[in-house]
Amino acid sequence: MLGDTIRKIRKQKKLTLEALAGEELTKGMLSLIENNKAKPSMESLAYIAKRLDVEVTELLEEVSTQEIRDILEKAEVLFNSKSETVTDNYKQLLSLIEPYKNNLTQGYESARLLDIYSRSLYEEKSTCWEQFLDRAAAMYDQMNLTSNRAQIAIFRSMVKFVEHDYSKALEILVKERAEIESNHVTIDPMTRVDLDYTEGVLHFAVGDEHAAAEIMENAINFSKRHKIFYRIDDLYRLGAGQAMMRKDKGKLELYLQKLKQYGDFADDALSILIHDLINIITLIEEKQQYTKALERIDAYLADPKVKEVVEELYLIEKGKALYGLEQYKEAILHFEKVETPSTTHHPFDLSLFYVRYSYKALSHYGLGEMEEALLAAKLAVENFETLPHTPYKEFASKTYHKINPVQD
Repeated sequence: MLGDTIRKIRKQKKLTLEALAGEELTKGMLSLIENNKAKPSMESLAYIAKRLDVEVTELLEEVSTQEIRDILEKAEVLFNSKSETVTDNYKQLLSLIEPYKNNLTQGYESARLLDIYSRSLYEEKSTCWEQFLDRAAAMYDQMNLTSNRAQIAIFRSMVKFVEHDYSKALEILVKERAEIESNHVTIDPMTRVDLDYTEGVLHFAVGDEHAAAEIMENAINFSKRHKIFYRIDDLYRLGAGQAMMRKDKGKLELYLQKLKQYGDFADDALSILIHDLINIITLIEEKQQYTKALERIDAYLADPKVKEVVEELYLIEKGKALYGLEQYKEAILHFEKVETPSTTHHPFDLSLFYVRYSYKALSHYGLGEMEEALLAAKLAVENFETLPHTPYKEFASKTYHKINPVQD
């Protein structure tokens, strides 16, 4: 109510009743107003608003702009907290924003709170999250907040991406991007790169390598022209991964060189580790230099940075190298140390993990353990079934046919 709003803002500004009353109101009258026992005239209301340094409309609102700002500040801290430090941050966010959700009707703060509220509902597996995201998107459109609106488009597509419905994810992003480009006058360079990168990832995920390569290379050239390095490491990793899957040695060499240069320049551990990992994969899969690969892998696995970033992928490569050296039991032990992370969703990344089942099958096959070999080979084929065609998917199929040449 009006009186409650006046009292809350007065206390926020650390004013006494006497200080707010000034010369035109008495302390007693102001007390009655704050306790909702008297209604101020429009002249008195304008005077109070002036003394509080707010607009009259803010006093008449059920929730003040300042209160919404305070809630958003708390929400941003929770939303950006790492899960290791705050384990129930989404539940806390829902409790924080819930009382205000119907009053979030205008302004950036309201749109952002609806955005965060929707994402928190999604994380808590509530089915009504989309209606609040729709409200946030409409408000971002009205205010021409292109970057925020684009992040909603990317989030919507990623919802389907993590369900491994890659075609639907791409469909959503393309549709949302068209709406953004139609409704917004300009798109800032970083937002465009975000959209390009996500679209490239999704084209790659559905197996449209030509479209993925075109979008990715356009994004890299665009970044160079505008002298921005945002996401350039992601684009180089995507390019290297795509070239590796296509067995395009020229492009692979180019993107690996760029990735290494960026990693050295920015001291970016992930870029360097991925660069070195792909080189190790090449040593094993193309050059059959298993001993050399093992030496490099063991050196990396002794580095704590590897454990933090890509340890499991290096363990898979060690198992593959051991298989190549016919050390089948040791290879199997390394494959069994690995679990596919629940956060891994892209077909390229999943392929790097799923291929271990094929190598595990071949290791059992080398030991004459046919039952275990067939089970592992079948698991590889099943995992690859919904993924687009890649050399790893083909390898899984050939391995299964090798172990089980007579099909049902």
